[in-house]
Amino acid sequence: MASQATRAVGVDIGGTGIKAGLVDLEHGRLLSDRIKVATPAGAEPKDVLTAVTEVLQTLGVTGEAIPLGVAFPAIVKNGRTLSAANVSDEWIGFEAEKFFEDGLGRDIHFANDADVAGIAEVRYGAAKGQAGLTILTTLGTGIGSALLYNGVLVPNSELGHVQRANHARDAEAYAAYSAMEREQLSWEQWAERLQWYYSHIEFLFSPDLFVVGGGVSKHSDQFLHLLEINTPIVPAVHRNNAGIIGAAALSLS
Repeated sequence: MASQATRAVGVDIGGTGIKAGLVDLEHGRLLSDRIKVATPAGAEPKDVLTAVTEVLQTLGVTGEAIPLGVAFPAIVKNGRTLSAANVSDEWIGFEAEKFFEDGLGRDIHFANDADVAGIAEVRYGAAKGQAGLTILTTLGTGIGSALLYNGVLVPNSELGHVQRANHARDAEAYAAYSAMEREQLSWEQWAERLQWYYSHIEFLFSPDLFVVGGGVSKHSDQFLHLLEINTPIVPAVHRNNAGIIGAAALSLS
């Protein structure tokens, strides 16, 4: 039975890469190598399905025996993707969960990528046992977010799209890690943008903890100490594996 499973597979679909691994659900750690392929150009549904099939075949887990969770960069409600961040617009209003289930020939659990990263951190990482409101943000191509209140996920928060007063660009266009790379900002220059972002989110939500995820969190010593906010802010434990681990954890939902 899936509810008794001790292992599951997590697939994390991003705008640039698709990652997957076999996860120990008791300890929240990878039991396999992390398999990664490039996200197909244009990221249309049929091409993404082909890439996901490839990573599952590489892992040797194409059957129903092991539960499977899939993370995706979109608002996800009842298995339908309602937005498209750095992927094809075909995903907007798309029956994504059913599409993958039909294509893979098995049941899956489909969820927003930042939300599953939040699940990884609240069950196995930096937010475990944290009371009150934790806000996880993933700093990468965009800014993803997960709201966790006393360990319970409030899905699809999309705090990367808060607007800046009198500016055309939203928060993620201004302050995501991709903006730092694109504009060749120093850590200090980027931290000034993050200062605006976290101060604004702090004002709106009064959280008890910020957790910062995404691949750049491994360099947290370069920028977190530059931020002046009242809320404790810590790097994520699982970093780039959080999507895989959280998706696997949610596969039993």
